[in-house]
Amino acid sequence: MRKAIQIVGFVLALQGISGAIDHVAVQPFLGFFLNFFNRVIIPRVDLLTGYELFANLALAALGVVLMIAAERAPG
Repeated sequence: MRKAIQIVGFVLALQGISGAIDHVAVQPFLGFFLNFFNRVIIPRVDLLTGYELFANLALAALGVVLMIAAERAPG
């Protein structure tokens, strides 16, 4: 279970970093998968409109925190 949580955290971190890069410049590498949050979720949530870069960086931070928490969890 720990490994699955680490993988989810890694994917979230990649999506956050990729979305931030895509917001600043064009990021063509695995664009549909890595920019899913940036291109699908953010436009549908009015609270995040105008704060796309912050939302992507927060997603990346959440992914890193999730990976660290899974590593330190007992088990």
